[in-house]
Amino acid sequence: MSDFFQTFGQQVAATSVWEWLAVALAIAYILLAIKENIWCWVAAFFSTAIYTVLFFDVNLFMESLLNVYYLLMAVYGFYQWRFTVKRGNDKPISRWPLKVHLAWIAGLSAVVVISGYLLDNYTTQDFAYIDSFTTWFAVFTTYLLAKKVLENWLYWVVIDFVSVFLYWEKGLLITAILFAGYTVMAIIGWLEWKKHYEQATA
Repeated sequence: MSDFFQTFGQQVAATSVWEWLAVALAIAYILLAIKENIWCWVAAFFSTAIYTVLFFDVNLFMESLLNVYYLLMAVYGFYQWRFTVKRGNDKPISRWPLKVHLAWIAGLSAVVVISGYLLDNYTTQDFAYIDSFTTWFAVFTTYLLAKKVLENWLYWVVIDFVSVFLYWEKGLLITAILFAGYTVMAIIGWLEWKKHYEQATA
């Protein structure tokens, strides 16, 4: 146990200032998103800009590419929440039917298998299938968040939980801990948005 804490302390000490900053902004992003605060997208923009470089440096190419997408979605999400509703009103939370979600899950799973195979056989990508899973489903789920679809939080619970293993194995300790916290916060996000949705539709 003492060896574990010693290793843990060494990894924390070795964490770069950039990773700490990315983590702080990422926490701000998720907390603001739970509160339906539009500034979550600003925090997301700068956090993902940093992570784009960090993930590329440790050979998580799909994660790096995903964060480029997050940059674009931060702009899109800000626009959606700010300009697609009447001034003074918040964009309402919506829900999608189960059959629509199942269709998307089936389609994305096929993409994950193809992507994982290509990365595993033709690149130096590590954890090709896991990285593909978290990447492609996060692409879809970020869109759901931007559109304020309630079920986005359930997807994030699974994605964030799997990401903990991925980042831990790549030595991104602080980011792994962040995503463990994300898993819990995604559950809180689901409960908060569900309550708001039920109040709005009562």
